[in-house]
Amino acid sequence: MNRTDRLYALVEELRAVSPRPRSARWLADRFEVSTRTVERDIVALQGSGVPIWAEPGRTGGYVVDRSHTLPPVNLTATEAVAMAVALHRLAGTPFAVAGGTALRKLLAVLPAADAADARLLAGRVLLVGSGPATSVPAVVADAVAARRVLRLRYADRCGVSSAREVEPLGYLGNDRHWYLLAWCRLRAGLRCFRTDRIVGVEASPERVTREFSPADLDVPAERVRRLTLV
Repeated sequence: MNRTDRLYALVEELRAVSPRPRSARWLADRFEVSTRTVERDIVALQGSGVPIWAEPGRTGGYVVDRSHTLPPVNLTATEAVAMAVALHRLAGTPFAVAGGTALRKLLAVLPAADAADARLLAGRVLLVGSGPATSVPAVVADAVAARRVLRLRYADRCGVSSAREVEPLGYLGNDRHWYLLAWCRLRAGLRCFRTDRIVGVEASPERVTREFSPADLDVPAERVRRLTLV
Protein backbone atom coordinates (compact mmCIF):
# COMPACT_ATOMS: atom_id res chain seq x y z
CA MET A 1 0.00 0.00 0.00
CA ASN A 2 1.46 3.38 -0.99
CA ARG A 3 1.40 6.34 1.38
CA THR A 4 -1.56 8.11 -0.24
CA ASP A 5 -3.72 5.00 0.03
CA ARG A 6 -2.56 4.48 3.61
CA LEU A 7 -3.53 8.03 4.60
CA TYR A 8 -7.03 7.50 3.21
CA ALA A 9 -7.25 4.12 4.92
CA LEU A 10 -6.13 5.61 8.25
CA VAL A 11 -8.92 8.18 8.18
CA GLU A 12 -11.47 5.54 7.24
CA GLU A 13 -10.31 3.24 10.07
CA LEU A 14 -10.62 6.05 12.60
CA ARG A 15 -14.01 7.08 11.21
CA ALA A 16 -15.29 3.51 11.46
CA VAL A 17 -14.64 3.27 15.22
CA SER A 18 -15.18 6.91 16.22
CA PRO A 19 -15.52 8.08 18.98
CA ARG A 20 -13.41 5.18 20.24
CA PRO A 21 -9.63 5.66 19.83
CA ARG A 22 -7.09 3.54 18.00
CA SER A 23 -3.56 3.36 19.38
CA ALA A 24 -0.49 4.00 17.24
CA ARG A 25 0.62 0.41 17.88
CA TRP A 26 -2.74 -0.99 16.74
CA LEU A 27 -2.67 1.12 13.58
CA ALA A 28 0.95 0.17 12.91
CA ASP A 29 0.07 -3.53 13.09
CA ARG A 30 -3.02 -3.00 10.94
CA PHE A 31 -1.11 -1.30 8.13
CA GLU A 32 2.16 -3.21 8.60
CA VAL A 33 4.31 -0.13 9.24
CA SER A 34 6.19 1.25 12.24
CA THR A 35 4.56 3.35 14.96
CA ARG A 36 6.85 6.20 13.89
CA THR A 37 5.36 6.01 10.37
CA VAL A 38 1.84 6.11 11.81
CA GLU A 39 2.73 9.15 13.92
CA ARG A 40 4.15 10.94 10.87
CA ASP A 41 1.01 10.07 8.88
CA ILE A 42 -1.23 11.45 11.64
CA VAL A 43 0.75 14.69 11.74
CA ALA A 44 0.40 14.97 7.94
CA LEU A 45 -3.36 14.41 8.15
CA GLN A 46 -3.70 16.99 10.93
CA GLY A 47 -1.70 19.45 8.85
CA SER A 48 -4.12 18.96 5.94
CA GLY A 49 -7.07 19.83 8.16
CA VAL A 50 -8.39 16.41 9.19
CA PRO A 51 -9.78 16.77 12.77
CA ILE A 52 -7.72 14.09 14.53
CA TRP A 53 -6.55 14.36 18.13
CA ALA A 54 -4.78 12.12 20.63
CA GLU A 55 -6.50 10.86 23.78
CA PRO A 56 -4.00 10.15 26.60
CA GLY A 57 -4.02 7.17 28.93
CA ARG A 58 -3.61 3.42 28.82
CA THR A 59 -6.66 2.96 26.62
CA GLY A 60 -6.10 6.13 24.65
CA GLY A 61 -5.06 6.68 21.07
CA TYR A 62 -6.08 8.68 18.03
CA VAL A 63 -9.65 9.83 17.44
CA VAL A 64 -11.24 11.54 14.43
CA ASP A 65 -14.27 13.83 14.63
CA ARG A 66 -16.65 11.82 12.47
CA SER A 67 -19.17 14.65 12.14
CA HIS A 68 -16.58 16.84 10.40
CA THR A 69 -15.13 14.28 7.98
CA LEU A 70 -16.50 12.62 4.87
CA PRO A 71 -15.39 9.40 3.22
CA PRO A 72 -12.89 10.26 0.46
CA VAL A 73 -14.05 9.99 -3.15
CA ASN A 74 -10.86 9.33 -5.06
CA LEU A 75 -12.06 7.62 -8.24
CA THR A 76 -10.24 7.93 -11.54
CA ALA A 77 -12.09 8.72 -14.76
CA THR A 78 -11.75 5.08 -15.80
CA GLU A 79 -13.23 3.88 -12.49
CA ALA A 80 -16.21 6.22 -12.86
CA VAL A 81 -16.87 4.97 -16.40
CA ALA A 82 -16.51 1.36 -15.21
CA MET A 83 -19.31 2.05 -12.73
CA ALA A 84 -21.43 3.59 -15.49
CA VAL A 85 -20.99 0.49 -17.68
CA ALA A 86 -21.95 -1.77 -14.76
CA LEU A 87 -24.99 0.36 -13.94
CA HIS A 88 -26.20 0.32 -17.55
CA ARG A 89 -26.59 -3.45 -17.16
CA LEU A 90 -29.42 -2.66 -14.74
CA ALA A 91 -31.68 -1.47 -17.56
CA GLY A 92 -35.06 -3.15 -17.28
CA THR A 93 -34.54 -4.22 -13.66
CA PRO A 94 -36.18 -2.79 -10.53
CA PHE A 95 -32.85 -1.15 -9.67
CA ALA A 96 -32.37 0.92 -12.83
CA VAL A 97 -33.62 4.21 -11.35
CA ALA A 98 -31.62 3.75 -8.14
CA GLY A 99 -28.50 2.97 -10.16
CA GLY A 100 -28.83 6.21 -12.12
CA THR A 101 -29.34 8.18 -8.91
CA ALA A 102 -26.23 6.60 -7.37
CA LEU A 103 -24.15 7.53 -10.40
CA ARG A 104 -25.33 11.15 -10.31
CA LYS A 105 -24.44 11.34 -6.61
CA LEU A 106 -20.96 10.02 -7.39
CA LEU A 107 -20.40 12.61 -10.11
CA ALA A 108 -21.61 15.39 -7.82
CA VAL A 109 -18.80 14.79 -5.32
CA LEU A 110 -15.99 14.14 -7.79
CA PRO A 111 -13.53 17.00 -8.35
CA ALA A 112 -14.62 18.99 -11.40
CA ALA A 113 -11.58 18.01 -13.46
CA ASP A 114 -12.06 14.29 -12.73
CA ALA A 115 -15.77 14.48 -13.57
CA ALA A 116 -14.93 16.21 -16.87
CA ASP A 117 -12.37 13.52 -17.73
CA ALA A 118 -14.95 10.82 -16.91
CA ARG A 119 -17.53 12.40 -19.22
CA LEU A 120 -15.00 12.64 -22.06
CA LEU A 121 -14.04 8.98 -21.63
CA ALA A 122 -17.69 7.89 -21.39
CA GLY A 123 -18.37 9.66 -24.68
CA ARG A 124 -15.92 7.29 -26.35
CA VAL A 125 -17.80 4.16 -25.23
CA LEU A 126 -20.61 2.77 -27.40
CA LEU A 127 -22.96 -0.04 -26.37
CA VAL A 128 -24.92 -2.39 -28.61
CA GLY A 129 -27.51 -4.60 -26.91
CA SER A 130 -27.00 -5.34 -23.22
CA GLY A 131 -23.69 -5.89 -21.48
CA PRO A 132 -20.62 -7.33 -23.25
CA ALA A 133 -18.95 -10.34 -21.69
CA THR A 134 -15.32 -10.45 -22.87
CA SER A 135 -12.66 -8.44 -21.06
CA VAL A 136 -10.36 -5.70 -22.31
CA PRO A 137 -6.58 -5.99 -21.73
CA ALA A 138 -5.36 -3.50 -19.13
CA VAL A 139 -2.83 -1.97 -21.54
CA VAL A 140 -5.60 -1.31 -24.06
CA ALA A 141 -7.88 0.21 -21.42
CA ASP A 142 -5.09 2.47 -20.16
CA ALA A 143 -4.26 3.60 -23.71
CA VAL A 144 -7.88 4.51 -24.52
CA ALA A 145 -8.12 6.55 -21.31
CA ALA A 146 -4.71 8.21 -21.79
CA ARG A 147 -5.08 8.52 -25.60
CA ARG A 148 -1.86 6.69 -26.49
CA VAL A 149 -0.99 4.91 -29.75
CA LEU A 150 -0.86 1.11 -29.49
CA ARG A 151 1.21 -1.51 -31.30
CA LEU A 152 -0.86 -4.68 -31.64
CA ARG A 153 -0.44 -8.23 -32.76
CA TYR A 154 -3.94 -9.15 -33.84
CA ALA A 155 -5.30 -12.55 -34.86
CA ASP A 156 -8.07 -12.69 -37.46
CA ARG A 157 -10.95 -15.19 -37.36
CA CYS A 158 -8.67 -17.84 -38.89
CA GLY A 159 -5.99 -17.29 -36.25
CA VAL A 160 -3.54 -15.55 -38.60
CA SER A 161 -1.83 -12.70 -36.75
CA SER A 162 -0.57 -9.39 -38.10
CA ALA A 163 1.25 -6.40 -36.64
CA ARG A 164 -0.78 -3.20 -36.42
CA GLU A 165 -0.08 0.32 -35.19
CA VAL A 166 -3.39 1.83 -34.17
CA GLU A 167 -4.80 5.02 -32.68
CA PRO A 168 -7.32 3.90 -30.02
CA LEU A 169 -10.49 5.97 -30.17
CA GLY A 170 -12.97 4.11 -27.97
CA TYR A 171 -14.92 0.90 -27.54
CA LEU A 172 -17.85 -0.92 -29.06
CA GLY A 173 -19.60 -3.47 -26.88
CA ASN A 174 -22.30 -6.02 -27.60
CA ASP A 175 -23.80 -9.00 -25.78
CA ARG A 176 -20.69 -11.14 -26.24
CA HIS A 177 -17.61 -9.07 -26.95
CA TRP A 178 -15.71 -5.83 -26.47
CA TYR A 179 -14.18 -4.28 -29.56
CA LEU A 180 -11.43 -1.66 -29.62
CA LEU A 181 -12.40 1.15 -31.99
CA ALA A 182 -9.19 2.43 -33.53
CA TRP A 183 -7.73 4.08 -36.59
CA CYS A 184 -5.58 1.38 -38.16
CA ARG A 185 -2.50 2.87 -39.80
CA LEU A 186 -1.92 -0.33 -41.78
CA ARG A 187 -5.39 -0.19 -43.38
CA ALA A 188 -5.70 3.63 -43.24
CA GLY A 189 -9.19 3.42 -41.82
CA LEU A 190 -11.38 2.96 -38.77
CA ARG A 191 -11.42 -0.65 -37.59
CA CYS A 192 -12.99 -2.69 -34.77
CA PHE A 193 -10.53 -5.07 -33.08
CA ARG A 194 -12.12 -7.81 -30.98
CA THR A 195 -10.26 -7.61 -27.71
CA ASP A 196 -9.98 -11.37 -27.18
CA ARG A 197 -8.09 -11.59 -30.50
CA ILE A 198 -5.40 -9.15 -29.39
CA VAL A 199 -2.49 -11.53 -28.79
CA GLY A 200 0.13 -8.88 -28.05
CA VAL A 201 -0.02 -5.21 -27.20
CA GLU A 202 2.39 -2.42 -26.35
CA ALA A 203 1.64 1.22 -25.64
CA SER A 204 3.74 3.99 -27.15
CA PRO A 205 4.23 7.52 -25.77
CA GLU A 206 2.69 9.02 -28.94
CA ARG A 207 -0.58 10.85 -28.26
CA VAL A 208 -3.82 10.31 -30.19
CA THR A 209 -5.55 13.44 -31.50
CA ARG A 210 -8.03 11.84 -33.93
CA GLU A 211 -11.76 11.64 -33.02
CA PHE A 212 -14.59 9.48 -34.33
CA SER A 213 -18.35 9.61 -34.73
CA PRO A 214 -20.83 6.72 -34.41
CA ALA A 215 -21.79 7.55 -38.00
CA ASP A 216 -18.33 6.33 -39.06
CA LEU A 217 -19.26 2.78 -38.05
CA ASP A 218 -20.77 0.16 -40.32
CA VAL A 219 -23.54 -0.45 -37.77
CA PRO A 220 -27.19 0.67 -38.12
CA ALA A 221 -27.61 3.91 -36.21
CA GLU A 222 -30.67 2.63 -34.33
CA ARG A 223 -28.61 -0.17 -32.79
CA VAL A 224 -25.89 2.07 -31.33
CA ARG A 225 -26.17 4.18 -28.23
CA ARG A 226 -23.45 6.28 -26.68
CA LEU A 227 -22.72 5.65 -23.02
CA THR A 228 -23.58 8.66 -20.86
CA LEU A 229 -23.06 9.55 -17.22
CA VAL A 230 -26.62 10.83 -16.72
